[in-house]
Amino acid sequence: SGDSGDSGDSGGAGRALPPHSPSGAVLQTVEMHTGGEPLRIIPRLEAAEQAAAAGMSLLSLRREVAATQDHVRRALMHEPRGHAGMYGAVVVRGGAAAEGAHLAALFLHCAGYSAMCGHAVMALGRFALDYGLVPAPTRPETAVRLRCPCGPVTAFVPWDGHRSGNPVRFHSVPAFAAATDVAIDVPGHGKVVVDIGYGGTFYAFLSAEQLGLDVCTSKTKDLVSAASAVTEAVKKQFKLHHPESEDLAFLYGTILTDGKDAFSEEPTTNICVFADEQVDRSPTGSGVTARIALQYHKGLIQLDQTRTFRSSTTGSLFTGKAVKATKFGNYNAVIVEVSGEAFYTGTATFTVEEEDPLKHGFFFK
Repeated sequence: SGDSGDSGDSGGAGRALPPHSPSGAVLQTVEMHTGGEPLRIIPRLEAAEQAAAAGMSLLSLRREVAATQDHVRRALMHEPRGHAGMYGAVVVRGGAAAEGAHLAALFLHCAGYSAMCGHAVMALGRFALDYGLVPAPTRPETAVRLRCPCGPVTAFVPWDGHRSGNPVRFHSVPAFAAATDVAIDVPGHGKVVVDIGYGGTFYAFLSAEQLGLDVCTSKTKDLVSAASAVTEAVKKQFKLHHPESEDLAFLYGTILTDGKDAFSEEPTTNICVFADEQVDRSPTGSGVTARIALQYHKGLIQLDQTRTFRSSTTGSLFTGKAVKATKFGNYNAVIVEVSGEAFYTGTATFTVEEEDPLKHGFFFK
């Protein structure tokens, strides 16, 4: 990520990069999407790699990047380079951050940093193979080991000897039902009953019907404001606990469903509203993980029964199934397999001009 200036092979076609201040950053990214949800991958961030090389744990690294490199997140997630629905990942190689894994990842969104992101894991699985992060990929499928802030995650990626393919599936950290049938008082909506599930991060789940809405036909803005009101109410009225780290004991968002939790061959539709009213365009990988854990906990599905989940925003599909029962702290948990399709949309070189008053981006929703 330096200034390539006049590249020798450009045949007089001018500079390879737009002008930027000598001190201004040049950020190179690989652009992908999974089920419509964007992923802007930053293959290298020197400050993060240096901190990782110094032996910093991934949760500490997340705090360090938030404290010292947040301008990178804002520049790439916010307008004018990003938008209110943008999502990103910083790839960290080597050092303690990636011990025993092919890569570590920090997840970025418009309001901050997440502990887990399933759509990103599927995209990063393909990226890791195509960009040579896995030393000896195997056919027909390669296991890509990632370290995420919530813990180790493995993606299984089709590989034909030349390039990666779809669908990509992943096994996340143990997922569990944190609480079921919790009565919450939501200002403007009255009493609702929510389930709280963990799939690498915590979500509240309820049918949109409880809020007088329909997940498939109501206006997105009505679903978003209702889901956000639920998130705020749950945060105030319910104390979350994570078996390993208090850093992970926070509610990431609310997922409104069509209420079809009992096992069926038919897809069930949901919409995930997370962070600062950000809307997931995909069915939400960590949300599917948590939702499967809840359905398994309630006896609505058995091990190895596959459910299909549809995003109400794009209609894209993920599948999920519980593949193994396990324990996580005091919780009865399950390992969940989520599958979906991730695609490349391009690469980008972003520059920053020092004198640009909006150089670090602005957030408009």
